[in-house]
Amino acid sequence: MTEVVIKNVIKRYGENQAVHGINLEIKDGEFAVLVGPSGCGKSTTLRMIAGLESVTEGDISIGGRRVNDLPPRERNISMVFQNYALYPHMTVRENLGFSLKIAKLEEQKIAEAVNHAAGILGLDELMDRRPAELSGGQRQRVAMGRAIVREPDVFLFDEPLSNLDAKLRTQMRVEIKKLHQHVGNTIIYVTHDQVEAMTLADRIVLMKDGYIVQVGTPLDMFNKPLNTFVATFIGSPPMNLVNAVVQGENAILLENGSHLPIPSSAKNRVKDGQKVLLGFRADHLMPKGHAISEEGPTGEFELPVNLSEPLGAESILYTEIAGQEVQAKMLNPRPVVSGEVLKFELQLDKCHLFNSETTEAIRS
Repeated sequence: MTEVVIKNVIKRYGENQAVHGINLEIKDGEFAVLVGPSGCGKSTTLRMIAGLESVTEGDISIGGRRVNDLPPRERNISMVFQNYALYPHMTVRENLGFSLKIAKLEEQKIAEAVNHAAGILGLDELMDRRPAELSGGQRQRVAMGRAIVREPDVFLFDEPLSNLDAKLRTQMRVEIKKLHQHVGNTIIYVTHDQVEAMTLADRIVLMKDGYIVQVGTPLDMFNKPLNTFVATFIGSPPMNLVNAVVQGENAILLENGSHLPIPSSAKNRVKDGQKVLLGFRADHLMPKGHAISEEGPTGEFELPVNLSEPLGAESILYTEIAGQEVQAKMLNPRPVVSGEVLKFELQLDKCHLFNSETTEAIRS
């Protein structure tokens, strides 16, 4: 069982504290993604797990063994970097087997391990090429193959797709997901891209300013954000937020004078006069005739469209509610001109309320 446990871990650089006493338990065989904006501490945390950064305070254990003082080579981990870290003068075959050669394994065992990794990643026809003769996606597959041959307990990925174009990133996400399904090892993956996090992770670990903000499955993070940071970071487009004030026991008042019922998830959790933020996703604000038909209460708005972004099967519409820009989604889209007024429906049972002062979700 290869669990990775991080307990009260702090990382300081001089007087600057980069990671603030975080706690995290990653299960055996789990695909955990550390995600967050630049400078949030995700890569520092990964490097501490790898042994490339020291731990100032706290403990890190891998498979029940405390590894704070162990060098990287004794942690039985493999790391895949965003710059591939391939030896340019070696062929793919030599790159794949180099770590095993250094470990002085028998030639036959090296060949078996290399061929096994090449088969998993579809590298068989590239074995005699050098890195300069490979595409970015092929180089990343070689880097992954070099990690596989060592048969580590844990794979660590540090923003491995950052250098690839959009099409290759999509292809490599599929490759990495297939790899996890095939080998079943624990994977800890760092990215700043929430789409990568949503599509790859069993669980997402969202970080900000050196703290863990929320841990959960992709759907939990999407549907039950703990605060406005999570709500606007996870999901594309980000969640819309509109200022409102609670009126009485059952309604909220928007700044344009519109009244809406309090979302059922926040019933009996707010008080009259309280300032709140109404949160809803573009998927839940759609023009009539271009929406998914769902049961449940709706709020209706007539809104001018400021901008339309056609995406093929859908369009993202930019409009305003109570003077604040929001995004809506149009299914089976048609051309929309700037300034055109459409009737929109807001699915009220999909809405969220957040405390304006603390930014935390108001949820029963």
